[in-house]
Amino acid sequence: MHREATDLAGVRHISYETLGSTNAEALARARAGERGPLWISAERQSAGRGRRGSAWVSGSGNVAATLLLTDPSLPASASQLAFVAALAVHDAVAESAPQVGPLLKVKWPNDLLLGGAKLAGILIEGEAVPSFAVCIGIGVNCASHPDDTPYPATDLATAGALVTPAQLLAALSVAMQRRLSQWQRGDGFAGIRADWLKRAAGLGEDIRVRLPDHELSGRFRGLDDDGRLLLQQANGVTAVTAGEIFSIGH
Repeated sequence: MHREATDLAGVRHISYETLGSTNAEALARARAGERGPLWISAERQSAGRGRRGSAWVSGSGNVAATLLLTDPSLPASASQLAFVAALAVHDAVAESAPQVGPLLKVKWPNDLLLGGAKLAGILIEGEAVPSFAVCIGIGVNCASHPDDTPYPATDLATAGALVTPAQLLAALSVAMQRRLSQWQRGDGFAGIRADWLKRAAGLGEDIRVRLPDHELSGRFRGLDDDGRLLLQQANGVTAVTAGEIFSIGH
């Protein structure tokens, strides 16, 4: 069951009680000719997805939403939307729960941490169907969080911040419009990159980067112009395109 008669910051919004995956629903609509912009949200997800095929557990009381965009930029620049979205989520949480604002950090490439634990995740997916469609999937733990996760997780309620999904989604839609305008289809990535680095977890620290078949370790020096992580190692600087980062000792 879904409801269509709402909008978020002027963008159409379809809300569901239960959905397998908001990203999957957005992609299905794009294949059927939907061009967006369109927000799709669900009170509960039964088959939420995270990066690299991992599951994203999203129970009732949490934000599970996707923004569908058509031709938001050249395909080569679309991966930058992970940083745009991370800043928008940071902005929205800091605005909705100002008491936790100082404890928020963005984790490369697209998570939000609260006190060092994962509060929100972002999944960017795109297809040429027939236009270039991009889905920005966002999950925020408002009321609960999973316990059995590779990286520690938390939620806003545990931190003493009582924020409803509707409140956070309303703030997120405004913040997303603002950050998309700043990004300017990729032309404004330098500003996005600078703002992201001001909020980055682990910047200047020794970290481990877990890749599919091996790990790297070194010092997190920053991001390059494409958003790749710059890892200072004994033999020079390595630019990492994708991976999971951990602090040394975790």
